[in-house]
Amino acid sequence: MKVFLVPNFYKVEAVESAHVLEGWLEGQGYEVSWAPDNRSNLIADPDIEGSDLAVSLGGDGTLLRAVRLTQGLEIPILGISYGHLGFLTAASPEETDIFQVVADALAGEMVVSRRATLTCEVEYEDADGKLHSVTADGLNDMALTRGPLSEMVTFDITVSGHHIDRLRGDGAVVSTATGSTGYALSAGGPIVSPDYNGLVCVPIAPHTIQARAFLTSPSDVVEISISKDRPSIPAVAVDGQFLEVEGDITRVVVQRGDADVLLLGYGSESFYASVSRVFYGATRR
Repeated sequence: MKVFLVPNFYKVEAVESAHVLEGWLEGQGYEVSWAPDNRSNLIADPDIEGSDLAVSLGGDGTLLRAVRLTQGLEIPILGISYGHLGFLTAASPEETDIFQVVADALAGEMVVSRRATLTCEVEYEDADGKLHSVTADGLNDMALTRGPLSEMVTFDITVSGHHIDRLRGDGAVVSTATGSTGYALSAGGPIVSPDYNGLVCVPIAPHTIQARAFLTSPSDVVEISISKDRPSIPAVAVDGQFLEVEGDITRVVVQRGDADVLLLGYGSESFYASVSRVFYGATRR
């Protein structure tokens, strides 16, 4: 069997734990590969094919990097928290023996949470007026926001051909249920159970009191079109990574992704326990 390690190379303790974990895994007869990183001189293409498990050692950002690296392969991902939040992770070294957690994951003794993803297509117009597009997949969200040189964005939201509204504001977030506790929540959206497979649409600081967040069905397609009457220069990020486009963004289309992400944990109650701990400040009884 093969294990893929994705540590946060900015955190010394996470890298040290990854090295210790590598030695333990190899002693158990497992093959180990590492995610690439410039700071560690691991800059080659990651050796992911054939991995039975990916272990993220860091916070939620590191886990999202593991998702990007394993995109579409549906390799189970185990998150071990060395970050500030760790909402998506399954355990932390302060509370749990990481060797035991990894052993449980490899033995199939952890619960698999199948998380819906999203696919985002960004259409843009170059200096010659030609249209191009770039696509990206994500676990959390797509955020269309006004760029550093742009005023408020005026845009139309359409869902599966049905026009919802024309809005003016700082942009919009389209998230999965998993991403509902991220940027979408900060923009005023609801906390949504990870079992929900539709999309969450949240305007960001709309210039009206009537705009509301709403949920879509799993098969719906969300389209955000930039107004030609009030042109602006927005930016688009998927899971916090800005997409590079060589022109002006004209339209963004978001729908559920083809492949799910498999997150490992110890039980179905963990999501609500995390919500209680992180967002309501509840302490353990």
